[in-house]
Amino acid sequence: MSKPVVLIAEELSPATIEALGPDFDVRNVDGTDRPALLAALAEADAVLIRSATKMDAEAIASSQKLRVIARAGVGLDNVDIKAATAAGVMVVNAPTSNVISAAELTVGHILSLARHIPAAHASLAQGQWKRSSFTGAELFEKSVGILGLGRIGALVAERLRAFGVRLVGYDPYVTPARAQQLGVELLSFDDVVRESDFLTVHMPKTPETTGMISTEQLAAMKPTAYVINVARGGLFDEEALLEALTTGQIAGAGLDVFTAEPPKPDSAAAKLVALPNVVATPHLGASTDEAQEKAGVSVAKSVKLALEGDLVPDAVNVAGGVIDPFVRPGIGLVEMLGQYFTGLTHSALTSLDIEVRGELAAFDVSVYRLAALKGIFTNIVSENVSYVNAPLFAEQRGIETRMIVEADSPQYRNLTVLRGTMSDGTTLSVAGTLAGTRMVPKIVAINGYDIEVPIAGHHVVMRYQDRPGIVAIYAKTLGDAGINIEGLQVAHPDASGHALSVLTVDAAVPDELLDQMRQAVGADLFCQIEIVEP
Repeated sequence: MSKPVVLIAEELSPATIEALGPDFDVRNVDGTDRPALLAALAEADAVLIRSATKMDAEAIASSQKLRVIARAGVGLDNVDIKAATAAGVMVVNAPTSNVISAAELTVGHILSLARHIPAAHASLAQGQWKRSSFTGAELFEKSVGILGLGRIGALVAERLRAFGVRLVGYDPYVTPARAQQLGVELLSFDDVVRESDFLTVHMPKTPETTGMISTEQLAAMKPTAYVINVARGGLFDEEALLEALTTGQIAGAGLDVFTAEPPKPDSAAAKLVALPNVVATPHLGASTDEAQEKAGVSVAKSVKLALEGDLVPDAVNVAGGVIDPFVRPGIGLVEMLGQYFTGLTHSALTSLDIEVRGELAAFDVSVYRLAALKGIFTNIVSENVSYVNAPLFAEQRGIETRMIVEADSPQYRNLTVLRGTMSDGTTLSVAGTLAGTRMVPKIVAINGYDIEVPIAGHHVVMRYQDRPGIVAIYAKTLGDAGINIEGLQVAHPDASGHALSVLTVDAAVPDELLDQMRQAVGADLFCQIEIVEP
């Protein structure tokens, strides 16, 4: 059997190749050579890129095998995520690979601005000795404002605490308790801007944050204040910043990112870079040997996970984000519940609720929606089903999905229920849990019938009018065919007198034998369910 092909389209560290291991056919191509890239992609199962290779719709469509696009870095401007998702291609990046490097560069910009280090060096290199021209300021007891207290903002705060600064911050998604842990005083956006001696921004670029520091905010700042942007170009209105710096409205700026990169001649960004009170670097936030190696190794591991069929936490077109260790064991259970659900259906699914109850309610379990849909479609579509394209299959079929998360779970520590409505108006529910210290996946309810059956490869489920001798009928039928019953659960009859039996058998039951059993038992629900373990 041939090995999956992993295409390296740009220069990556040797550690990246080592992280892939020996199980892949690793090939190289110049990602900037378009014809060569498209030709090489035709045979690729995965491609690893940095920023120079354009993985647009054309490139994605050039391969019928492609399953993963891995960007060894954070930004994804060179990847058409929508086209990749439509094609069922997972897109992964390395979102935490550069966090330390970016935080350290931020501190570097703050120190450079406070002590005029670049300008002093340039003066000295020209043979001048102008000590009085470069009198700076201490950071001690200054107010440093941090807009955005995510991973990088938190690391900046951690590093600046050692300087004895007053840390103030704004982040609408951070609790006061978390801010207290960071040593940051939470203020309103306007108050942070107004009170900061140094203001650094660490927020994503969205329609809401684009131009968030503009004329109004700059006018509210101290004339001795400095601003720093090592996050994303466009968070600062460059025209407004140019005006504020040339008129002395603020003291200076440290910039690593720009709206257009590199800055176009005669643009506001190009004029900013030329100002004596600006410290500028060419987007160096991730440009350390350590960050580059972390990025390469991280995406190599993600590619390995994806090609081996595992869930990839860093897949940007898969909801769920980083998965908590307490949540992770349930992913396989939920996927098998999805397969079980499909095995019990007899008409098209129109809506699905994924109910999660118990201690898991305290965690982000959004990944369970993906797992449920992947399980549901695994055996009913011809395409390869992944965590990426399963939601698309649901959307294409008009299936509405809803997550319900509640702490109340009287019988089990944690319980997951898939509850669906069919096109004929009937409903179906399957519930499962992980049992014991070994976390054995079990079905614990089907359509309101309480059972407790470990999930195995082959099950037969039947519902019939309860009467003596039923077990003997199907036991003899299977025994005569040489099929062993490994487990059996019979649920108590409901109000109509119907009982539910779930058999675990050691082999698939032939269709003709299933028909024979159905007729002998007189079942109104009778199906064989085969589970593919995730």
